[in-house]
Amino acid sequence: MKPKPPLSRPRALRLASVTDSSTAPAALTDQLRTALGQVIDPELHRSITDLDMVGAIAVDASGQATIEFQLTTEACPLRYQLVTDIERVASALPGVTGVTVEVGTMNDDQRAALRDKLGAGAGPEIPFARPDSSTRVIAVASGKGGVGKSSITANLATTLSSAGHSVGVIDADIYGHSLPRLFGVEPDDGPTRVEGMDFVLPVTVKGVKLMSIGMMKPEPDDVIAWRGPVVSRALMQFLTEVYWGDLDFLLIDLPPGTGDVAMSIGQALPNAEILVVTTPQLAATEVAERAGTMADLMKQRVIGVIENMSYLDTVCPHCGQSHRVDVFGSDGGQTVATDLTRRLGYEVPLLGQIPLAPDWRAAGDAGTPLVLTSREPAAVALAEVAEKITRMGRALSPVG
Repeated sequence: MKPKPPLSRPRALRLASVTDSSTAPAALTDQLRTALGQVIDPELHRSITDLDMVGAIAVDASGQATIEFQLTTEACPLRYQLVTDIERVASALPGVTGVTVEVGTMNDDQRAALRDKLGAGAGPEIPFARPDSSTRVIAVASGKGGVGKSSITANLATTLSSAGHSVGVIDADIYGHSLPRLFGVEPDDGPTRVEGMDFVLPVTVKGVKLMSIGMMKPEPDDVIAWRGPVVSRALMQFLTEVYWGDLDFLLIDLPPGTGDVAMSIGQALPNAEILVVTTPQLAATEVAERAGTMADLMKQRVIGVIENMSYLDTVCPHCGQSHRVDVFGSDGGQTVATDLTRRLGYEVPLLGQIPLAPDWRAAGDAGTPLVLTSREPAAVALAEVAEKITRMGRALSPVG
């Protein structure tokens, strides 16, 4: 969508004098500033007054209000939404007869102050690795590809968000990124780099904050051909140069296997919890155990196993009855959970078994997580896994 033409820059405002007729204009000025605290910046998720985006407010004797509003960047895509919200809130205040919003852009000093207020862009520190961080970091791992790890991540994130939690997702599968497709992100809906500030804003979609290299490529079909150190550096930028705000959960969709990214996450986020995804098939369960063992080597705790593609409910064409078909075998998830429990020395539970279903595939292709549109067994099982994760609370490190 082409950006709309910029609104006018702020001009000098004639502040109302308390000698105009009464103290009413001055009182309205204070009331307006308080009321504008209801207007929330959709990207920064803070009120515009808290972010110091509201400048001078003037009210004349007739109740006509003029409000100075400073955007972080001239090309802010949400400027019209913000102006509309300001006009709506201000107009609803008794005594206000009209509203004029004067829109301008922050200068360098104002942006620096905002950056300090947000605590963003202060350097290479990873906020989620701090001892006082309240964010639960959960990395979703698998030994091999094709087990549905990214679909699990998208649906768990959406379920947690629907339950009222603030959720972010990092697509750490740099080469095989698929979360933009699973969330229905369009090629033009990339993250926003705020002018004059050294951080970017993630894309908010389906109530989830998302970052993926797939939203940053010049062309959707471009191939990412990077060596390991470059991939690890890109991942660190997702952790240090993105303004995530206050998150309850940060889910990280890891690439399959135990390579550079898994090691980088282990070193950068030793407090991350690991969720292992497998299918019942022996070839998947054997390598899934390696992913759990890798987490132990990085001093991270495995909080559970999810068995995807567990079975298929189908109607027999001969008897007309519904039958369960174990397409990829059975009990693979429980086997992984049992073996990891023995190997790691603490309980690793099987959190859920997600059945095969046509809706599962269709939802991913449509860009809408299954849990938002279905109450079929697969969606119910995913929701139950998310509830179990919430109830268990943050796991303690296995090494103390």
